[in-house]
Amino acid sequence: MKPFRTVVVLLLLLLAGVLASQWMAGTDRDLGEVFVRFAGYDVHTNVPRAALALLLVGGLAWLAWNLLTLPFRAWGRHRRKQARARLIEGLEALHAGHWQKAEKLLERAASDDEVGGIARAAAVRAAQERGDEASVQRHLTALRERSPQAHAITTAQIALDAGRPHDALIALDTADVQPLPPRGLALRADALAGTARAGEAYGLLGALKQQQALAPAAFEALEIRLATQSLREASDPNVLAERWEILTKPLRVQPSVVAAYAERAAALHWEDAATRSIEQALESRWDEGLVALYGRLPVGKLDSRRASAQHWLQAHPASPALLVTLGRLARLQGQWTAAQDFLHRAVAQGAGAEAWEELAVGFDEAGDTASAQQCRANALKAARGEVPARLPGRDIKQAIHDEAVVEERDAHGLPRLKG
Repeated sequence: MKPFRTVVVLLLLLLAGVLASQWMAGTDRDLGEVFVRFAGYDVHTNVPRAALALLLVGGLAWLAWNLLTLPFRAWGRHRRKQARARLIEGLEALHAGHWQKAEKLLERAASDDEVGGIARAAAVRAAQERGDEASVQRHLTALRERSPQAHAITTAQIALDAGRPHDALIALDTADVQPLPPRGLALRADALAGTARAGEAYGLLGALKQQQALAPAAFEALEIRLATQSLREASDPNVLAERWEILTKPLRVQPSVVAAYAERAAALHWEDAATRSIEQALESRWDEGLVALYGRLPVGKLDSRRASAQHWLQAHPASPALLVTLGRLARLQGQWTAAQDFLHRAVAQGAGAEAWEELAVGFDEAGDTASAQQCRANALKAARGEVPARLPGRDIKQAIHDEAVVEERDAHGLPRLKG
């Protein structure tokens, strides 16, 4: 259809030229003169006719060229159409799990310049699924020549899947693949995290968010993971403080992030920062894991920690983790009787193995070996989901007291409404 339209347009132009020539022949105006002498021939005409002649000659030459190249262009279109058909069929076979068929179709489609890159990348996956490492490398070599960026992304994904983040970084950091597309940035963040450089990976989150490289839920999970890892990797208090300060407010109350900061601060002997971070997070949002960590932190400040835990008990009297924390802190203060009371209440509220293990430690320190052994046996039963045995000396009255729950109250001392 397109060649037919071209011929029609040329005929219309030719007709317009003839009409213009007739119009110019009937005028007496001075339209200029053009003399052309070539190979012994002289041509005399006016300027408009010369211009029109040039246009006609050019149009005829263009038409002749199109007619001559028409078979070649038709063949090229046919090859491109075939390549796209093979690409579609190959991707369908890949999706259906016909690995060998998909690889053959995709390799044939890779001969086309326009779809060759995506076809070759898909052929890599098909060869991977077949477990043919030689074919994988052959496709990767061809992909490097076709599309360095696609080669870098594919190579990085293979390296990460194989647990080789260093190789992934080498592929993604080459100069000829910059700037990285969104998926390349996401892979680089994973590779940096895999090489214990989560601080650098966290710096990529802004670009990842701007380019919408990940779904909101996936981005949030990556943000939490990188923040947590970067805090654990902090080499000194200054680095730890700097990484903590750049976190967003929601991250600074995220339990896993707060736990990482508190544990690293405690390991760096920064006791105030360790305890304060958990206290502030719990005031904002209650979390059983953070309460348990508050009691396990290898720091001093027993009196202030015990006071904070007692304050939280007013609002959360049935919290198993809080009762275990109070029992541990009381034991560390040398108040074993109070510690037993808290720990038995914790067991009654479902604390499980951790409370029994803490009781075992306390009985060992008190010299009661038999009770300590019984508590360790109960810890093992609790971990298995079995019913622990009642300790000797604990009567029904004490058991009822342990299971009783004080009315929960909010920060203002008012009873909490039950939903």
